[in-house]
Amino acid sequence: MQPFPGPGGKWLISSEGGIAPVWARNGRELFYRNGPAMMAVDITTQPVFRAGTPRRLFEGPNYPTGTGRADYDISPDGERFLMLKEEQQQQGALTQIHVVLNWFEELRRRVPAAR
Repeated sequence: MQPFPGPGGKWLISSEGGIAPVWARNGRELFYRNGPAMMAVDITTQPVFRAGTPRRLFEGPNYPTGTGRADYDISPDGERFLMLKEEQQQQGALTQIHVVLNWFEELRRRVPAAR
């Protein structure tokens, strides 16, 4: 982690790695993914920066978005998570789409106007 903008220190948040960090709205907690685990660490900035011990919140499937960005967000109160889930291809799923051109004309032909 590094202050922005400008020079400053770097602090190790996790010795086990992590991806997709997201700050809590209050700025006192940092969330990140470590494989299937959702992690959180308490942060204090006064009088100096200090990161607490990371703790595992829960585990679940890890669905990386491939964008390098977080695949989740946290509610303003920090109590709920909204996470993207990879859509599973169902066996026999539709692989075609039909486009109907001039469908108003088709509708008029099939359903004559009432008089």
